[in-house]
Amino acid sequence: MSMERDTVLHSWCVQAEWDAPTIVGGEGAYFFDAAGQRYLDMSSLAECMNLGHQHPRVVRAIQEQAQKLCFVTNAWGAEPRATLAQLLLEKSGFEGGRVFFTLGGADANEHAVKFARLASGKGQGQVITRERSYHGASFATMALSGDSRTATQVKPAQFGVLRVSAPYAYRCPYGTASETECGEAAVRHIERTVESVGAGAVAGVLMETNAGTNGIVAPPNYWPLLRGLTERHGIYLIADEVMSGFGRCGEWFAWQRYGDAGRPDLMTLAKGLTGAHAPLGAVVVSAAIAARLDKQMLYTGLTYCGHPLSCAAGVAAVRAYEDESLIERSRVLGQQLFEQARELQSRHAVIGDVRGGDGLFVVVELVRDRATREPLSPWASTHPALRALVAKALTHGVSFACRGNLLILAPPLVIEEQALTDAVHLLDRLLANGVWS
Repeated sequence: MSMERDTVLHSWCVQAEWDAPTIVGGEGAYFFDAAGQRYLDMSSLAECMNLGHQHPRVVRAIQEQAQKLCFVTNAWGAEPRATLAQLLLEKSGFEGGRVFFTLGGADANEHAVKFARLASGKGQGQVITRERSYHGASFATMALSGDSRTATQVKPAQFGVLRVSAPYAYRCPYGTASETECGEAAVRHIERTVESVGAGAVAGVLMETNAGTNGIVAPPNYWPLLRGLTERHGIYLIADEVMSGFGRCGEWFAWQRYGDAGRPDLMTLAKGLTGAHAPLGAVVVSAAIAARLDKQMLYTGLTYCGHPLSCAAGVAAVRAYEDESLIERSRVLGQQLFEQARELQSRHAVIGDVRGGDGLFVVVELVRDRATREPLSPWASTHPALRALVAKALTHGVSFACRGNLLILAPPLVIEEQALTDAVHLLDRLLANGVWS
């Protein structure tokens, strides 16, 4: 660990404060450090280990592919790349569409915007995104994101980005009294934004479909209303499914909750695409967009896009989700986790809101005063008591994730029911012992 601390730049932390154990293995919902400590993973690390750690089927697929072909550029064909693309088109119902493979979620989002601008003929077209959102940490995706942590590093206008308020029903920026009203008001605001610049100047709307580390779960009516708005104005809708895809929200892709009324024109994938066993992202485009791109030169590329090892992992991951009924399992266990979190809310005044529950993604928001909804600490700083709770949980062998005032509960879809219940019971005890003033 000393060597790594002295030689590696670590993300999202102050380098001088980084002090983490070395992880040497994992199995299912658990991972292990060099000292032999086992941790129950209640966040799927970065909400990406949907299949759990070291899934045998995915590990075997990588090994077998490595024996045959480790690498060939995207200029040549590769069997696992073609197979994975076909599987993604089938699972999403994007028949006649195409898939562009990237290295992860950020470059998937960048390329989705490129394709929307190219296919629409709006080469410098504006892209509408949300405040308090996250699409990546490259310069372009920092501009696309409404992330207070990186706001000073980039000017959204320079990247053709227009921001709108988020459909944050618990603290609705439009002053509404219900989730439904907040969803309606948020979409009306987007429509006014489109009208203010003209639909001809807007190439796309990029939104997280459901889950996000920003902790906002949109009201149920929001996405179908947004789909209707973009269709009326002839604007492409891009669904960022990087975190919400592959069962995290109880469907293959979160937009499928709404059927065809929620179908986007493009969607971006990563994280659960390989269950994080290998780096891979993707942009899936509709048949209509594929047809527009078909006769154009595609001036873009990544050396490792569609890497055979990663695509082989993706094929195995998709088949594991299907054969082990993990999408359905996430839906059932997610509802159980949501109900258990609501029970915690009834016992702990520090819990202001609990949201999610369509799959194994539940957000617990902590407040200083439940009646006034005063935040425990300013967004996105984390209260010392919440940091202490997460640290204490580690000594009990449970790894929770927090951001700002939020506890994000997103365990692997393979977690055992008893382990899930035990983790909630531990959280109950730690909340009771916390100093929340």
